Parts: sequence; structure tokens; C-alpha cells
Amino acid sequence: MSTLRDLVEEHANLDPLDIDHLHQLAGDWQLISDLSFADLLLWLPLDDGSFLCVAQVRPLTGPTAYQDDQVGRRASGPEVAHLAVAVSQARIWREGDPVWYGNTPARHEAIPVRRRMADGEVGAVMAVVGRDTNLSTARTPSQLELNYLTTADDLAQMVADGTFPPYSSPGETTSAPRVGDGLIRLDASGKVTYASPNAQSAHRRLGLPSHLVGEDLAEVWKRLADDPLEGGDAAERIHAALRGEAPARKELEARGASVLTRALPLMPAGVPIGALVLVRDVTEVRRRDRALMTKDATIREIHHRVKNNLQTVAALLRLQARRVGTPDARAALEESVRRVASIALVHETLSMSSDEVVEFDGIVDRVATAAAEVAATEAKVVMRREGTFGTLPAEVATPLVMVLNELLLNAVEHGFPADADAAGAAPATGEVVVRAQRHRKQLHVTVADNGRGLPDGFDSAHSERLGLQIVRTLATGELRGSIELRNRAGGGTEAVLVLPVAKQR
Repeated sequence: MSTLRDLVEEHANLDPLDIDHLHQLAGDWQLISDLSFADLLLWLPLDDGSFLCVAQVRPLTGPTAYQDDQVGRRASGPEVAHLAVAVSQARIWREGDPVWYGNTPARHEAIPVRRRMADGEVGAVMAVVGRDTNLSTARTPSQLELNYLTTADDLAQMVADGTFPPYSSPGETTSAPRVGDGLIRLDASGKVTYASPNAQSAHRRLGLPSHLVGEDLAEVWKRLADDPLEGGDAAERIHAALRGEAPARKELEARGASVLTRALPLMPAGVPIGALVLVRDVTEVRRRDRALMTKDATIREIHHRVKNNLQTVAALLRLQARRVGTPDARAALEESVRRVASIALVHETLSMSSDEVVEFDGIVDRVATAAAEVAATEAKVVMRREGTFGTLPAEVATPLVMVLNELLLNAVEHGFPADADAAGAAPATGEVVVRAQRHRKQLHVTVADNGRGLPDGFDSAHSERLGLQIVRTLATGELRGSIELRNRAGGGTEAVLVLPVAKQR
């Protein structure tokens, strides 16, 4: 399905600012649809006298008049006569008898869409909003419905005047709060003339014991707000809407409750008659947000402390290694230092992450750098990574970094040993390459070197080396994957690890 912009650019020659205005209207017209209990269709007039539907919205407060999507449908003839009147006379069309869509009776209205220019003048009609109401459930409207419909008519006139929708503040991408969340209508002096039950309940949560009707809403917000400065700012937003401006959405906090507010000016025919205020009680949402933030902060702090503890353990092992006189014992302690340090890298990354995933490429690069420093001085070993690991969950990252640490150390120590003779086939300059590739739900990792290769008769499944035992246990156990060590074509060794991973985020 083509987008609104695609359809407009293909079938009309509108100014880019006009197209942007249509986009803003389509982003904010759910408000009018809900207040009207009606479907809104955005019709684009074409050169041949027909009209093309380029956008549609259904009401959340009443039944739809259209079961099928209307976007992309072209209409002409008597069916669009009311749209043609709205274009030619630049006025809202409300005359005519109900029409039938299949078995659904509906009332037609047509609202011309215009844009107010930078000089204050109103441009020509660029499109028409069809407001079509399903009449199958028609009944005597309640006070709430009457206030909804009256406000909808005011906003419809503002669409025709080019003053709706208002320009959005930076960062605002939605029209929340919605009509059903809570609606308050103010007169030109800022007094409340109507407050829906949900709006009244939201203010009860803020600590207002009385009814809103008849109150000066700006003064009410100043009294209720926990922070006097926030209360003054909220009151100023009401005054701005009464002056014809459209202030940004704002949360009002009082007595542990949080209410999201949005104020819109009501000025049909350019005459300020008051304001429309939408409110939504977001107390529970904010409580959950704070709980999640506290939980995330606690988890990050735990990872930070685990990292510090691991680094302390590594430092103690390093001190112990310096005091041990037996070469084998010293080597074992130094290997333990490197293993602990590699795990600490994962927890260091997790301590800076907002969720339990890590960008693994940076960890691999740091582990590879540390492994290269272990190389004997007689051989220069270059580490290189190809491909990307992407983001990995913590439960995969921790065992995987252990496996890679052991494989890289094995490649350096056994592929390019310090005591290799001239016939040992170990090059003067070595290279170890870590390759990563995601294939569907699997991660394929290869650690390849150009060293002297595996010894004759080598069997990794029965090797007594601790490092290889760690690799095999972690690869087939925690990682639920497979590991294979083999001689590489052209000389050297390669280890191939295949493990399942979730879809990359």
C-alpha cells in the first residue's frame, strides 16, 4: 500500500509545505474522529474532477462506517458532489440526506483542508476531509456526546480555517492523550465548562476534592502541583492555549499521581472561544517505569561489582604468580588471571548496558589484543577480526568469551611456540583471524592461524589440556553448540564453533 506522500506526489502537484500539512493532519486527526464518532477520509481532488482517498482513520469511540479500507479508492460523479462543493466554495458541507454503504446508513460531511501561510493568509483548498458517521446506532446523545460533537465541530472549522492541526513541539510524535482518556472544555476566560468522568477522576487522583466545572483550571493546576514552579508552568500552558497557541504536552505531578496533559486552542473562524484540554492518568505507567529503572540500575550495579570483584581476584592471582618459583605453577596462575579477566570484560560491558545484551565485537577485540601480548618475543603475531558478532545476550556472551580466550591463547602459544626450530614450520610473523558470521539462527565462529598446525595423531576429544577441556565443555554444554579443531588448508590450524543464537536485535 502506497503512503500518503506517495499518493499525493503521484497524483497532485502540491507544494512540499502543503504535503507536510496533510501529514500533520493525518497524524492528529484521530482526535477529531473520536470526538465526531465518525470515520475521516482524506480526499485529494484530481484534474478530471474525481477524488482519490489518500488516508483514512476510524473512530475509537463509535462504530465505523467502512468495513473495507478506502485508501487508494477513486470516486467520481454524484458520489463526490459534496466534496466538490467543499473545494469550490471553501466551506464545510453538511447538507443532504443520509446515504447507504451496503446495509450501513451514514451521514456525509465535507471539510475543506487549507493551510495558513507565513504571512497569515489562508491558502487554497488542497484536499477535503470526508466525515462519515455510521447512523445504525443513532440515539439521543448524552451530555458527554454533545460536548464531544460541539468540540469536533469547532476543530473541523479550524481545519477549514487552516489553524488545525497545530504545529507539534520537537520530539512529539503521537497525539496522546486520547479523547477517551479525559476531556476538559474551557471557555475564553479559562473556566471549565465541561469535564468528562475520566478527566474528573484524574484530578481526584491529583488531590482535587471538588468538581472541575466552574473552576479556573490554571489556578487549579497551580494549587495541586507538588512543585510550585511546575504548577506555574502548567498554568502558563493553559493561558497559552487560550491565546491561540498550542503548548507542548506536560505531565502534572501531585500526591504521588501523574497526569499527562495536552492543551489545544479552540478558535473557529479565527475567534478564540476557549481551549480543549486532554488529560490521561499515567500514575501506574510511571510507577512501573520507575520500578523498571530501579531494577535496571540494580542489575547494572551488580554487574559493576562483579567486574570489580573479578578484577580483584585477577590481581590477587597475579601477585601470587609472581611469588611462585615453580614455572608450571606460575603458568597455571597466569592462565587463570587471563580467564578471570576475560569474564570481567563481559560484566564491565553489561554494567554500562540498559539491558542484558552486549556488543560483542569490542570484547573480542580486547581479548584478542591481550592474547597477542602472550606471544613469544621471537614471533610477531597479528590478530584480526572479520565479520561481526553483533549483540549477544549475557548468557551467551560469558561462556563464548571464555571459549574464544582459550582458542586465541592456544593459537598463539602452540601455533607459534618460542622453542620452534627452523624446521618447525612456524612463520616468523604469525596471523590469527577470528571470523564471525550469522546464518539464520546460528552463529558460526572460526579461529584460524597460519602456525605450525596440529601435531600428528592429535585428538581434541581426548586431549588432556585444561584449556581444550574448558572449550569443549562450554561449547557443547552452556552454548549448546559444537566445536571442531582441524588443520587448515595451506598450513596452520582452525577451530570451528557453531552455536545457536536468538534473532539479532
